[in-house]
Order: sequence, then structure tokens, then C-alpha cells
Amino acid sequence: MTNAPDFTAGREPEGKVGALIAWALFILSIPSANVLVLIGLVVSYVSRGTATGVARQHIDAQIALFWSVFWWTIAAWVGIFVSALASLVLIGIPFLLLFLLLWFLLSVWFTIKSVIGLLNLLNDKPI
Repeated sequence: MTNAPDFTAGREPEGKVGALIAWALFILSIPSANVLVLIGLVVSYVSRGTATGVARQHIDAQIALFWSVFWWTIAAWVGIFVSALASLVLIGIPFLLLFLLLWFLLSVWFTIKSVIGLLNLLNDKPI
């Protein structure tokens, strides 16, 4: 009997390429004004169906990270809007600066978390 050839030798596990692309797009969130993050989210959802093992864990982490940061960003924008309205009477200026700083820190945290996720995926470490 002959052994069937192994066509999976040397290939990346299912979903790893999609996870790598999504992490890379997430990392580019600040320079792209968060446009590439939306593309990364779509890539995550598309790759999720066929992903297995560590790649699936990373894709699930990407989706969870996006949605948590999305809701915090919405909260920051509501704070910015309310503070901007309140700044018309000069009382909201400190709050406006505070919420702008919060929004900036959320963007930086999202980028750092994405870099760490990409490094873990390259080393085949689960999240």
C-alpha cells in the first residue's frame, strides 16, 4: 500500500492568515482613522467559520476586542458631545479635554493590544 501525500505539510493552520490580516488592519487603526478596523472586523468574521485552534482563539479575541472598544468609543463620543455643548458656558471645557484624552487613550490601547495579539499569533500562543 502506498501512503497518500500530505498536502497540508508546510501550510498555515486554517484561519491563521485571516487572523494575521485582521491584526495588521487593527494595528493600522490610528493612521487610517479607524476605517481599516472595520475591514479587519469583516476579515475576522469571514475567517471565523473555517478557523481552528489558536487561530480561532485569536479571531474570537479580535471580535471581542473590537466590540468592547466600539462601545467605549461611543461612550467617549457622547461625553465629547455633551462636553462640547457644556463648553458653550465654559464649564465643560475640562470635561471636553478629558473625554478627548479618553478617546485618544482608547485608540492607543486598541493599537497596543493588537500588536500584542499579532506577536502572540506569530508565536502560536493562545490569547
